[in-house]
Formats: sequence, C-alpha cells, structure tokens
Amino acid sequence: MDLPDTLPGKLYLLAYPPDAACLRRRGELGLVLRAAALTDLLQRGLIADRAGCPLPDRPAPARLDPVLRSVLDQITESKPHGWERWVRTKDRPFTLAVRDRLSEEGYLDLAEHRVLGLFPTLRPVPRDQSVRQRLAAEVEAAFTGPAEQVEPWRAAVVALAAAGDMSTVLPRQRRRAERARIAELTALTGPAPAALRRAVRARHAAYSS
Repeated sequence: MDLPDTLPGKLYLLAYPPDAACLRRRGELGLVLRAAALTDLLQRGLIADRAGCPLPDRPAPARLDPVLRSVLDQITESKPHGWERWVRTKDRPFTLAVRDRLSEEGYLDLAEHRVLGLFPTLRPVPRDQSVRQRLAAEVEAAFTGPAEQVEPWRAAVVALAAAGDMSTVLPRQRRRAERARIAELTALTGPAPAALRRAVRARHAAYSS
C-alpha cells in the first residue's frame, strides 16, 4: 500500500503510537493537521507567504486532494489572515475530514464505538500497521545527510511534529537531542511550524487558565 499523498494524511497516521490501535492525546492534532495542510499547499506552489499571510498563488489542479482543496478554498474566499489564524480555523472538524479521507482511501477502518458505553462514535483503526512503520522510517531519513537535501515533505513532518509536541513522532528526549537538526529542517519548511507552535501554546494556556 502506498503512503498517503498529503502531509495531513501522513501526520494523522503518525499520530498513532507504534503498534497501537487508537489515537491518544488528540487535543492538538487538529492544529498539527491544519498546519500540515498549509505547508502542503505551500510546497505544491498553490499558496505563498505575502506579508505574513498565506495567499493563493496559482489555480488549483483539477485533481487536488479534497482535504487540501477545502483549506485552499477557505483561504481564497476569505480576506487575508496570518498563518496562526489559519492553523486554528476549524481545526477539530478538519481532523474528522482527514480521518474520513483516509478511510475513503483504505488506510483506516471506522469501527463503531460508544464513549462511556453511552455515546455512539466512530473509532479510526489503521488497516495496515506497516504503513505507519514505513512512514516512521521515511521520517528517520530526515536526520541523515545535508539538511538541504532532505525531501521537503520529510523536513515538514519533522518540523511540524516538533512544533506540535507529537511525541509519537519525536519524543521529548529526541527533540532535545536533535534540536539543531530540527531547527535546520524547520527553516526549510516555511512559516507554518512557528504558527503551529504559537497556536499550541495558546491552547495550553487556555486549558490551564
């Protein structure tokens, strides 16, 4: 099975702990996925940073992934906003959109589940654990060789995982040990990681207030 084509899809699957059947600590996942979508659009040349705002840069291809298209349409149809605003916009519904897209593509099964035995919901279950394992191996490659030769999507996964405190990708001890390398890859990724870091800190502050 091929890897997901989009950065949000890759990061969603990487949010699962190794060999685990369910997600944990979902609170900031939507922020990470929104930042990933913005970065993906930037890497595809569909948006550009202009005066601190992501703005459309060229028409979208007809076969653009619908998850990415939804974010591009929001940017196109709105007045300019900064990167952090777009990271925070509808982040929780966006998590469900990414989940549903991965289900359509065959990466996830959506199993019926009841929270506390009462409230019906759908639990995403990876269909093929080897996909996550291959993604993790691909990301590991970002830590070898010159930073400027790292594939953009690999650099972005590292930068966004670090900014979003994704311990399933980069445990805290690893982030500390690889601080310099992460900084190099973050510099290659664009404005979204810094915006994500601010959004995560703001959400933590709101939770603790």
